[in-house]
Amino acid sequence: MHTLYDSDDYIVTHMLATMEPTPAASNAEVPTLPRHGFEIVDKRSGRELYLDGAWAELFQQRLAEWQHTTPTQEEVEDMLSQYAELATLPLHVH
Repeated sequence: MHTLYDSDDYIVTHMLATMEPTPAASNAEVPTLPRHGFEIVDKRSGRELYLDGAWAELFQQRLAEWQHTTPTQEEVEDMLSQYAELATLPLHVH
């Protein structure tokens, strides 16, 4: 898990996939697809959103573009606010 962005309003964390061992009951190898994703927390509303699959891939592409264009904090916050509109999970602190 890597924190990619942390501001007064948002935090973005990259959740890295971990490989799980396949069950020993079968001699055949069972392919597993490691999944990674991104957690976006809207600190203002106390809600979070988890992106995986195609959504995570699109978000990863945006991050790759930003490595070349170096966006301003305002541009980053604007994009994150669009994703935050999809956030429905209330944030619980453990």
